[in-house]
Amino acid sequence: MKKLFCMILAAAMVLAAGCSSGSEPASSAVPASGPALEPASSEEASEAAAGEPVELMVSAAASLTDCLTEMKALYEAENEGVTLTFNFGASGALQQQIEQGAPADVFFSAGKKQMTALSEAGLMNDATVKDILENKVVLIVPAGGEKIESFEALADTSITQIGVGEPSSVPVGQYTEEAFANLGLTDKLKDKLVFAKDVREVLSWVETQNVQAGIVYETDAKISDKVEICCAAPEGSHKKVIYPVGVTRDSTAPDAAKAFVDYLFGDEAKDLFVKYGFSPVS
Repeated sequence: MKKLFCMILAAAMVLAAGCSSGSEPASSAVPASGPALEPASSEEASEAAAGEPVELMVSAAASLTDCLTEMKALYEAENEGVTLTFNFGASGALQQQIEQGAPADVFFSAGKKQMTALSEAGLMNDATVKDILENKVVLIVPAGGEKIESFEALADTSITQIGVGEPSSVPVGQYTEEAFANLGLTDKLKDKLVFAKDVREVLSWVETQNVQAGIVYETDAKISDKVEICCAAPEGSHKKVIYPVGVTRDSTAPDAAKAFVDYLFGDEAKDLFVKYGFSPVS
């Protein structure tokens, strides 16, 4: 009898335990004494976010406008979820924006001076900064107008207005200033110069004949049928026109930004740069 009673009591306890566990919330199924979850590493966090949409802010020199605008469609088609947003302008102005905290994931400059300044200020991921393109400085006039045979010919009294980039912020303006100085033209031309906020403004002035001549990059001149190239700045009259590119220190999507910078050095991007007149740096 005692044995039968013990068996009945044991069965009742099992039944009670089953009813009790069924009334607990599902979360209680994880034992409190189980191992604590460790924070994901940065690599794991990056992989976890890989499927999420990413917007990359690219601050790029105005002379890259047409090329990068075409590249945007190609890159976004090949990289689902990535949106490229461009901020085009004078490299010096873009440098100042980044220094003041403006959002930028990638900086694509038309001059090494601006990139160097940001690197020295600790605002670039230096491991990602590389020289990528080369350009030329050329003298242009309105299409169909009288050609000017050389930079030295700008001193002629018949020429009264020459569009140039503002040297304090526009790399092409700095190259122009250097060329004029080395050619002994600074004093002869100083009263003829009209300063633009970026190279595309110089191009526009020449296209609309608001100035008689302008100094721009060869790539800018080649995209317009309203201007003609007269000549290039003499060899050695200014530093080489080198475009560096890199990821900023404060990029909110550094992995995606680096992937885009790496893409710029690939064959597809190089072909597009060449199409627009740039020379890849070897």
